[in-house]
Amino acid sequence: MKILVIDDDWYVRKFILTTLERENHTVYEAGDGLQGLAALQKHQDISVVITDLIMPEKEGLETIIEIRALFPSIKIMAISGGGKVGPDNYLVLADTLGANSTLKKPFTGKELLDALKNL
Repeated sequence: MKILVIDDDWYVRKFILTTLERENHTVYEAGDGLQGLAALQKHQDISVVITDLIMPEKEGLETIIEIRALFPSIKIMAISGGGKVGPDNYLVLADTLGANSTLKKPFTGKELLDALKNL
């Protein structure tokens, strides 16, 4: 499976990349929504996007809306630690805006892989 990971936290991105690559997925990465949308334009064979919600430049909710409009068949998993207000409200909103799945940070590699299988 070809997966794009969008997260401004390098450590979180690296953890997700390592976890997915161990399962033989091809993984692309982006530090924010702008970079993520550019990667989707460049790599037309991506089937899943895992995106953080709170990021600089272009945050995840806006990114989800644009992905849904431009690439309706791509599966989207929203991830969030929620910043100061907690992740639950953001994840519910992400679900409403078109995310196929949500995952609350912090999560384990197994939780990530299980959520990916359920997509």
